[in-house]
Amino acid sequence: MTATALCALTLGTPVVPLSELPAALTGGDEGLAGVVVTELRLPRLTLALLAGASLGAAGLVLQEALRNPLAVPEMLGVSSGAALGVAAPLVLAVSVPAAVEPLLALGGAALGGVLTLLAAGFGRSPSAVLLTGAAVAAALQAALLVLMVMADQLDLQIIYRYLLGSLSARTWDEVTRLWPWLLISLPALVLCAPVLAVLRLGDDDAQALGVRVHHARFAALAVAIVLIAPVIAVCGPVAWVGFLAPQLAHRLLPYADAVRRLPWAAAWGALTVAVADLPARLALAPTETPVGAWTALLGVPAGVVLLRARRRHDPSDGGPTKGTDAPVRTVKP
Repeated sequence: MTATALCALTLGTPVVPLSELPAALTGGDEGLAGVVVTELRLPRLTLALLAGASLGAAGLVLQEALRNPLAVPEMLGVSSGAALGVAAPLVLAVSVPAAVEPLLALGGAALGGVLTLLAAGFGRSPSAVLLTGAAVAAALQAALLVLMVMADQLDLQIIYRYLLGSLSARTWDEVTRLWPWLLISLPALVLCAPVLAVLRLGDDDAQALGVRVHHARFAALAVAIVLIAPVIAVCGPVAWVGFLAPQLAHRLLPYADAVRRLPWAAAWGALTVAVADLPARLALAPTETPVGAWTALLGVPAGVVLLRARRRHDPSDGGPTKGTDAPVRTVKP
């Protein structure tokens, strides 16, 4: 993490030597290097860490609540719904204050997530959740395509870059818009984590232990939405961080419950976005590429490898559990 932060603050145009970095951070350097570090690179790094931590924690919440390591925002209609909520006013030429955009993203994410959960029978069958979520996500993405067809050329370029997820030209204003939502979701995460460990046992066992499964899944979905939607409103859909970070946390703590893995998933998510932003900013300099393209390009293959290794060590992990659509074996007399 330290090496990534140092690279993010020093590399680029201009290059800031490590010896000059303390002065630039503390305001002792009032030249170009000081302005670039404090007004451009530091807020961008802070936003990457906050966004990654939010997406990583949200991914773990969804995967544990729905008992499936593939239950990620991109597969449940949550990310598509949030992006649709933000992009629609732009195409329809509706002036929306920046402070309202997270609320629009929350509404769109809630629409996608609730539709998926209701249509899939509240997540009783993990496979049904994924199939239903893929259908809902496809429908919302089709609505986004219709909006892109309606947009003029300038708006189309803005929407296109937004949908790939980007940290370009982000300042302290975007950080200020994001962190209050994270502060709201933190107590909910603390309360939600112990229930996730019970939901992992299966619906029947969870109900036997006194957990109202439908209410618990709705609550977990609400917590995930509050974590995901503001990030999408500020940065766009930074893809597949919610898939990779929980796999890395599981690799580190394979036998731990959700309570212990949650901070690690957040930390891995923060590191993933911060690392992905380096090639996004430097690989084709002076042209910047969207960070969401790099998180998908690097994160999906790595996540699949980790998932395969996870299932080799524990074949029952992520498979059908009690109360799902697993086939029932009958023994003939």
